[in-house]
Amino acid sequence: MSKTYADLLQDVRHAVTQVTLEELDRRIREREAITVVDVREKDEWRQGFVPGAIHVPRGFLEMQAEQKLPDKNARIVVYCAGGIRSAFAARTLTELGYTRVESANPGFVRWKDTGFPVEKPADLTKDQLERYSRHLLLPEVGEKGQEKLLKSRVLLLGAGGLGSPAALYLAAAGVGTIGIVDNDAVDASNLQRQVLHGTDRVGTSKVESAKKTIANLNPDVKVLTFDERLNSDNVDRIFDQGWDVIVDGLDNFPTRYLVNDASVWKKIPVVHGSIFRFDGQVTTFWPYQGPCYRCLYPEPPPPHLAPSCAEAGVLGILPGVVGTIQATEAIKILLGQGQPLVGRLLTYDSLKMQFRTLKLRRDKDCPLCGESPSITKYVDYEGFCNVGR
Repeated sequence: MSKTYADLLQDVRHAVTQVTLEELDRRIREREAITVVDVREKDEWRQGFVPGAIHVPRGFLEMQAEQKLPDKNARIVVYCAGGIRSAFAARTLTELGYTRVESANPGFVRWKDTGFPVEKPADLTKDQLERYSRHLLLPEVGEKGQEKLLKSRVLLLGAGGLGSPAALYLAAAGVGTIGIVDNDAVDASNLQRQVLHGTDRVGTSKVESAKKTIANLNPDVKVLTFDERLNSDNVDRIFDQGWDVIVDGLDNFPTRYLVNDASVWKKIPVVHGSIFRFDGQVTTFWPYQGPCYRCLYPEPPPPHLAPSCAEAGVLGILPGVVGTIQATEAIKILLGQGQPLVGRLLTYDSLKMQFRTLKLRRDKDCPLCGESPSITKYVDYEGFCNVGR
């Protein structure tokens, strides 16, 4: 005998455990280990949702459940507008192997009318919802994460080989403010690897060239340019502008030590990258959470062990790989996701196509971040790096 819709709904409600809105509110307030799932449509979600809820539209539930709800033994409470779609969704999840699923009844309309807490989604424009749509599908990013990126501030040190890919991908990801420090002009020899620039920019300021490229890539991004060489006289002025992360694409030791000292004192994480011929490396120096640059390099290496790219050459593609990894590290820090390379050095051998990870330890005797620091103010970095050379 065929069933009517009413018969089917009744069967579903009998088969699914239901929870009242009052009980759901109590569990949330008492921070019980539950996962709240909103199965309404996107336009309904944008009007507000239960705080902390995961949005999985009913029409995509079967497709997205295992991605967004990986633990099939987690305690899950599903809700919709009135309690009907959530009941069908709860049964579907049970059929997919989820073992502890409940349906909230009635749904969000009553929840809101009763005065229970309501959270609003990020205030993204229609254009931003389209531009960052692939980010919004990621539970680790979503609308809240994208809003966080749009409010973030990243300072790039250098608009060259490493700064070019880092700048492009940070801008594409929607990092709202990007500062760029570089006092060089674009040279024809840069174009083999510095993809921010083009033939028509030869002879122009790198920071202005970078600004023009980023503006064309993503108009959401505000670019602050510092057409000057970083030194002890201007580092405080540049660093004291609310940066969340610094991406270090420098190629000289005096400035690297200066950046390290300033960032430790100001407690700003630095994503450090370096390249040499066919090899690259990346690590993240997060003040007092792991080692600093001085822990890794108490003294600069002799010149013959660390020639510049102009002296030793570099594979043009190499900085693209390393700079992109730096951008990935910065995005992870901004979103609070994953495990940054704090206390780990990632090395890349492009000839062998091999990555390795080395553990780094914080030095308790470090003169900067150790237990009894001896460096408490900026020093003569040029003199320090030339001692014994």
